[in-house]
Amino acid sequence: MSLNLLLVEDDAVFAQGLADELRGFDHAVTVAADGREALAAVDSVPFDAVVLDRMLPKVDGMSVLARLRGSNMTLPVIMLTALGRSVEKVEGLEAGADDYVVKPIAAAELNARLLAMVRGRRWTAGSSDTIRAGDIVVSPTRFRAWRAGTAIDLGKLEFKLLAEFVANADTVMTRAMLIERVWGYDFAPTTNIVDVYVRHLRVKLTAAGGEDPILTVRGVGYMLRG
Repeated sequence: MSLNLLLVEDDAVFAQGLADELRGFDHAVTVAADGREALAAVDSVPFDAVVLDRMLPKVDGMSVLARLRGSNMTLPVIMLTALGRSVEKVEGLEAGADDYVVKPIAAAELNARLLAMVRGRRWTAGSSDTIRAGDIVVSPTRFRAWRAGTAIDLGKLEFKLLAEFVANADTVMTRAMLIERVWGYDFAPTTNIVDVYVRHLRVKLTAAGGEDPILTVRGVGYMLRG
């Protein structure tokens, strides 16, 4: 299993070494040097998990964790720190960390913990902060969406429409279904509002040159290819 990881560590030498070792397990690794960078990265990229140092400049690791959990982000987090007393581990776990490991740790063990943590999350229905269809990722709790790792700037209704498509990928959605679920109407309006919003969505999804993932099913509605 390949993961997209965020490593938050202010020791540049240690961070580079650990990132290289994790890449050796076929993971993509982004390094953030402080808590502020970490929060900005999490807001713009759909990571599978975070390896978070506790002692960080600008915004410390515990504060980063508190902000993630306070925003209802269920992103898996392993706290990695030199502080290894039981009371400190308990603090980290009670603050919302999924695991707590003490430096130094072998990259092979950290990799095993990451895989076990992410697999455990994926087996829990409704626990993930993101839903996916192909290269499209949507975070319903953050009202954010990405395609092939690039953030997509969407309006509220565009986002709701995309989230509905992603949640029902490879399933034909009728216009009446979309009207009810996205706009909240229980009747079909006389305008072509669904078609207009699908056109807007197509433009944004293909802005970076990707193939149009939305298939028109004539006389019925639309389907997002997963």
